[in-house]
Amino acid sequence: MSFSTIIPTNDKLIRAALIKDLKDLYREDKDAKIVEEFGVTYGAARVDVAVVNGVMHGYELKSDLDTLNRLPEQMKHYNSVFDQVTLVVGKNHLHEAIKIIPDWWGVTIAKIEAGCDVVSFCLIREAEQNPAQDKRSIASLLWKDEALNFLEEVGCARGVRSKDRSTIHTRLAEVVEMELLKNKTRFYLCSREDWQPALLCTPYGD
Repeated sequence: MSFSTIIPTNDKLIRAALIKDLKDLYREDKDAKIVEEFGVTYGAARVDVAVVNGVMHGYELKSDLDTLNRLPEQMKHYNSVFDQVTLVVGKNHLHEAIKIIPDWWGVTIAKIEAGCDVVSFCLIREAEQNPAQDKRSIASLLWKDEALNFLEEVGCARGVRSKDRSTIHTRLAEVVEMELLKNKTRFYLCSREDWQPALLCTPYGD
């Protein structure tokens, strides 16, 4: 079937289909978290869907009805945090989007064929490991009590126990090696019991 018979995608349909596929993919992984509107760098950007288990994988959605105007700025924030990132994109934006994103981002096309209201996905490029994460940005994903507990564990909480969250995050980035920071951050994120599950009503948009 040619692209001319494929109708435009929208964010809501792509999101629902993606989350369904991710839940199927990780149904055996009891520790995996699938989170919508995952905020990074103190809410400066929110990736549409994130999976947290052995890695932190962000999925940014750009439907045929969206624009790519915000993608360059979003990309900077996602690159500082996630182990892997995949762009799920409508075919109308595919070629332009590939020119914007780095080579290590994964790319998946989302499409709806005429006469069908179901979104299907076509993998174009697998996501690879992020070569340039930022420790300070990763530390900022932790709540204040989580970050302080982490510092207590490594014996570096002295002088910052009464400080604000930002100061505590800075200390973490200074004293903890990258791999330990990433592993412990994923542990805390997966251990949160009051995160809302996927498929909640959340704001949509580009």
